[in-house]
Amino acid sequence: MNCNRYCTGWPAAAALVAIVLALPSLAAPLTLAEALRLAEDNAPSLSAQTAKLQAATSAAMPAGELPDPKLLLGVQNYPIGGPDRWSIDQDFMTMRMVGVMQEVTDRDKRRARIEVAEAAIDRATAERQVERFNVRQATALAWISSYSVERKQALFEDFFRENRLLADSVRAQIAGGRAQPVDAVTTKQEAALLEEQQDELVRLRSQARAALKRWIGPAANEPLAGSWPQWSINTAGYSDQLLHHPALAAFVPITREAEAKVREAEADKDSDWSWEVDYQQRGREFGDMVSVQFSVDLPIFPGSRQDPKISARHAELNQLEAEREVIRREHAQQLEDDLANYLRLERAVRRSQDRLLPLAKEKVELSMASYRAGKGELASVIDARRELIEARLKQIDFEEQRALISAQLHFSYGDTSQ
Repeated sequence: MNCNRYCTGWPAAAALVAIVLALPSLAAPLTLAEALRLAEDNAPSLSAQTAKLQAATSAAMPAGELPDPKLLLGVQNYPIGGPDRWSIDQDFMTMRMVGVMQEVTDRDKRRARIEVAEAAIDRATAERQVERFNVRQATALAWISSYSVERKQALFEDFFRENRLLADSVRAQIAGGRAQPVDAVTTKQEAALLEEQQDELVRLRSQARAALKRWIGPAANEPLAGSWPQWSINTAGYSDQLLHHPALAAFVPITREAEAKVREAEADKDSDWSWEVDYQQRGREFGDMVSVQFSVDLPIFPGSRQDPKISARHAELNQLEAEREVIRREHAQQLEDDLANYLRLERAVRRSQDRLLPLAKEKVELSMASYRAGKGELASVIDARRELIEARLKQIDFEEQRALISAQLHFSYGDTSQ
């Protein structure tokens, strides 16, 4: 009986242990580093680029090979007139033939095709790196936006608590005859306005989490952990690293592929050739035969065939060089804008921390002291409190904007994991 009780309890205990052990992983906080890892594991666009790289690698394997040989079967000199017509073994010229034919592509053409295939692998690799950069940067921006909203939401606990304390103080002032009953309504209005701002933050949080979910999936619903990312921003040296931006670095293998295609088009002027060996069987009274023949391409009209293709490949190469310069100038402008914004936000964060927030707090304290002493108006207190609330929210805005700019700079020029 005891054995039955214990045996029955073991599965339930094991299930309980499994649930307890699983709980931490289900509710694991989502740090920025974890979000970046999940994005690399789950982003469909990265899976697509990986498949593209695999396709280019597989396509390169037969690039320099000769075409498959051809098996030739047929009947030669088959009579369709005369006394031996429709007979396959009466006329001495009729032969049953079996042969093998092999086309031999020019060596320079095969070498050019190998170069094109290898360049296609390098291009697919670079394009995957560009997509990885895009995914990591977009994930970081979405995480930072989500973190900013939650920082603001956390402040509203203090805002409502301070509102309740103000309401208690107003009631005391009214009871002591040092304030008007209408002042009680003012604190309720402030609470309603705080609720309105809080509702807007709920909307912004949903949007930010949806953006994060795009890159990492359901894990975006987990609570966030950590703080503002602290990346070392080399404001003086990024200009020298401009060409290392993933979007610009990708032009190196893309240009190499275009150059290989030019050489491939030029190699089309070289002649391919082929050889063929045939065994021909005649009637029993006649001897069998063997034939060997060679053929060579004659590219005698390059002006209307090969040269236009070569010109087209050169034009594509020139197009790439112009596009690369366009993108380089765009990124150079963006880099200067980002650096200027980053330096501005650095000053704004310090100014807010060191001056604006302390002054706003001091103004609230002074106006509140005057109100309690019966020398000030509640409107002054409310105005001072509104300025403090705005200053605290704006502080987070400045920190968020600085983090977003630093993320763009870091992933463009300082992410060593690329």
